[in-house]
Amino acid sequence: MKALIQRVSHAHVDIEGERVAGIGPGLLIFLGVVVGDTVNDMEWLARKCANMRIFNDDEGVMNRSVIDIDGEVLVVSQFTLAASVKKGNRPSYIEAAGHDLAVPMYEAFCAEMEKLLGKPVGRGRFGADMQVSLVNDGPVTIMADSSK
Repeated sequence: MKALIQRVSHAHVDIEGERVAGIGPGLLIFLGVVVGDTVNDMEWLARKCANMRIFNDDEGVMNRSVIDIDGEVLVVSQFTLAASVKKGNRPSYIEAAGHDLAVPMYEAFCAEMEKLLGKPVGRGRFGADMQVSLVNDGPVTIMADSSK
């Protein structure tokens, strides 16, 4: 399972002109489920995202987590994170999990994040054509992969 984690001042997701989710300061997490992912991968990655110390403390040092700052989280499904660009110029998505695995794992990740944060997380809509807007704070962008 892969996550592209961005520290944001705010972010939102629109689908067909309708705002479906939005957050203030916190994390925008693009989540990619890959073939072979397990519940252990999902739980590890959710804990890592919730506890990652990438928010500034009083001295300006990245020493606080999204939990510590009582921040918000928006999770957007992103199968393209599983892309391989090893050969040719057209990405291969053969490693991306199909709907039968990806949908339940995405939902489970969101539920696990809600449990860890103690509040709801914003969500995109799986498989939809989404327009995601964000202000990356820092910028801080981190790639996390449960297989590594």
